[in-house]
Amino acid sequence: MAYWTRMELGLTPLIQIEGATVFRGATLVFENLSLTIAQRCNVAILGPNGSGKTTLLKVLMREIYPVAKTHSVVRILGESRTNIWNLRSQFGVVSSDLQYSYAEQAMGFETVLSGFHGSVGVWGHQDFTQKEREQAKAVLMQLGIHKLADREYGSLSTGQQRRLLLARCLVNNPQHLLLDEPTSGLDLAGTFEYLATMRSLLKAGRTLLLITHNLNEIPPEIDRLILLKEGRIVADDTKSVVLTEKNLTDLYEQPVKLVVKDGWYQAIPG
Repeated sequence: MAYWTRMELGLTPLIQIEGATVFRGATLVFENLSLTIAQRCNVAILGPNGSGKTTLLKVLMREIYPVAKTHSVVRILGESRTNIWNLRSQFGVVSSDLQYSYAEQAMGFETVLSGFHGSVGVWGHQDFTQKEREQAKAVLMQLGIHKLADREYGSLSTGQQRRLLLARCLVNNPQHLLLDEPTSGLDLAGTFEYLATMRSLLKAGRTLLLITHNLNEIPPEIDRLILLKEGRIVADDTKSVVLTEKNLTDLYEQPVKLVVKDGWYQAIPG
């Protein structure tokens, strides 16, 4: 058994999927998908567009459910019927869907506060304690974006929006972070800043599940890499084993060469 699926510490798996068949509309995305991710294991799931990455994210966040059948299960921290609000307090999630659908008129501070309710914007029926407000301010300061508190979400750059949404997911102090294409749409400076923030969170003991198609946003601290293609796991092992020119050429069906520097990987045309 691979080191990342061992449970010698007595920890319940973070994610356990067995025999899951998943449709999006009439399209079959996964058939008999099985995947186990242990707690305290940092994982990247890499794949081209259309490989099933976004669908997998929606399955994990209980936005899509697999076909009900015998011996098929999806468990998050051991629970197959997790309350969605409890789940969102344990997982900090930043996704492209959330970024593009978030309420443009929300102020930066409200954007962060909304993380306590898992809502898109702040609404009149929601109450926030002084402790929650102080926590939101502290996270804004921690990420160095306190100046965004009084600006409308819709007026911000892509990078600023991403950092606000990261603050939103951190207000609940989740142990587990689930980031979907976190540097998509960012310029070079914004990408480097976001990657530095990701690394600081990892070094502070957070667990990261990263879903991406960009090699350059996989930090050196990632332990395990899963390659996903057309709804199938085609490779699953340590990063140094999985990230080969042959595997990437097969994955993207284009010749790929690798450049490796200080634990970072970059793909260039083969």
